[in-house]
Amino acid sequence: MTVPISSPIKSLHLRLPATSANLGPGFDALGLAMALYLTIDASEAESFQIEATGRNADLCARIENNLILTTYIDVLANAGVLARRLNLKLHNEIPLGMGCGSSASALLAGVLLANHFGGLNWTDQQILEEACTREGHPDNVAACFSGGMTVSAVTQDAIVTATCGQNLSWGLTLALPSASLDTPKARALLPATYSREDTVANIQSTALLVAAFAQGRGDLLRAAMRDRLHQPYRMEACPLLPQLLTLTENPAILGVALSGAGPSVLLITEVESAPALPAIIRQAAEDQSLEIIQTSIASGAIRA
Repeated sequence: MTVPISSPIKSLHLRLPATSANLGPGFDALGLAMALYLTIDASEAESFQIEATGRNADLCARIENNLILTTYIDVLANAGVLARRLNLKLHNEIPLGMGCGSSASALLAGVLLANHFGGLNWTDQQILEEACTREGHPDNVAACFSGGMTVSAVTQDAIVTATCGQNLSWGLTLALPSASLDTPKARALLPATYSREDTVANIQSTALLVAAFAQGRGDLLRAAMRDRLHQPYRMEACPLLPQLLTLTENPAILGVALSGAGPSVLLITEVESAPALPAIIRQAAEDQSLEIIQTSIASGAIRA
């Protein structure tokens, strides 16, 4: 039975960061929060309404098949609570379909809205697990929720996370090709099994990568961000990656990897080198119109 709720609920402000998952070897385990945000001011209304500004505003403003609203309604339906109609004032800075965690931020937003306006009183762990279950893997959602570089693991009993690197001053540069890549399609490119040699190499790189973020060791990143489990199989679908991997020889660039499943590429850099990087990246990509976004490591979700 669906239980209606009638008492007024105060408005909710959300700010959710973009995320870059995997970071090379940390497939489905590592995520990095980036200072590009999905910002939402939500309040009760007579009908569902979305006022959107920013990147892809026309897509974000659609009511039908809107991932934020469908998640919000479905979470409450499963809890037996009637969903209040909402007005969402939304500003988006996160590229859609580019491997920057747009679906994770939308799913987490939907769960947070359901918890607030449905009076669910869920713990942070319950919120995190609900969003991760809906995403199908925890790396983006965990980083969006907690910020910094977040490690996540799915155990028999729970999703376990640990965060580090929140205060590092490394620069983050995203190179975005014009065409997007569907995540299920990107996952379909991967083999069913891997050799022991490739698996061990990735375990070693992932351990080194976590140490690099925990200790602020940029000198470790070039070796730590090498991957043998997913990037080699996505090169053809993400041709920007092999072009930009050559830049790891540049001392200003600490590491290069696909952002999530691609097709965007993430470069971790020395901050003082940031002004010169767009020209260097466009030259390596042989594309002077390539979109480049420069940002930084972000903290996690804000609720107010």
